Amino acid sequence: MAQRWPEVLWVVRHGESLGNVARDVAHEAGHTHIETGGRDVDVPLSPLGERQASALGRWFGQLPAAERPDAILCSPYRRALRTAQLVAEAGCLPLRPCLDERLREKEFGVLDRLTRYGITELHPDQAEFRRILGKFYHRPPGGESWCDVILRLRSALDTIVLHHAGQRVLVVAHQVVVLCMRYLLEEMDEAAILAVDAEGDVPNCGVTEYRLDPTRGRDGSLRLVHANWVAPLEEEGAPVTAEPDQVTGAR
Repeated sequence: MAQRWPEVLWVVRHGESLGNVARDVAHEAGHTHIETGGRDVDVPLSPLGERQASALGRWFGQLPAAERPDAILCSPYRRALRTAQLVAEAGCLPLRPCLDERLREKEFGVLDRLTRYGITELHPDQAEFRRILGKFYHRPPGGESWCDVILRLRSALDTIVLHHAGQRVLVVAHQVVVLCMRYLLEEMDEAAILAVDAEGDVPNCGVTEYRLDPTRGRDGSLRLVHANWVAPLEEEGAPVTAEPDQVTGAR
């Protein structure tokens, strides 16, 4: 029987970004907008985020050669790509991160770079729609719902299965992407994934790990081993951060 799934799949959120830092400052000050100086796609890592990414890379580099990633796939957003690059560099992994736009951050449309105060003040109708529909189904004008993200991730997973069966694959992306990948791989429903989300934010450079279990189903399937695992950071002495992404809508 041909192997269908990767041997190991790691799904990692990017390191702390300057957008995460700016969001905290804006909320503490009660501002309506988060000042990032440009597009969300261009927001870089903070110095701490770079340290976290390098720490994760060193952890991967300490694994036996036969247990390290065979491929790195990442969101094209600057903070995710830089995280992937630093992981490869610090781990001495001879891999070039492969960009996949389907792994990009959830798009927030008219709510982009707004704090919860800004959403309530500038778009009270959207705040009410989100309250009624819930974050899983609410799609702000010009943006995406969680369902929209899940739709593109179904396609991304098909590509991973097609091109990386039997390999060890590292995916570097964003908080909502990590959660929606869990929704798909663990066959959750809306209530289950929202319960996971309510437990807290996905840590920056936290590792969610799946391994192939050949005894599950006809073709085997991926089994969750670790969720939001931060031991690699702690072992390397890097501070752990768990902050929402730029816009309140990410949570």
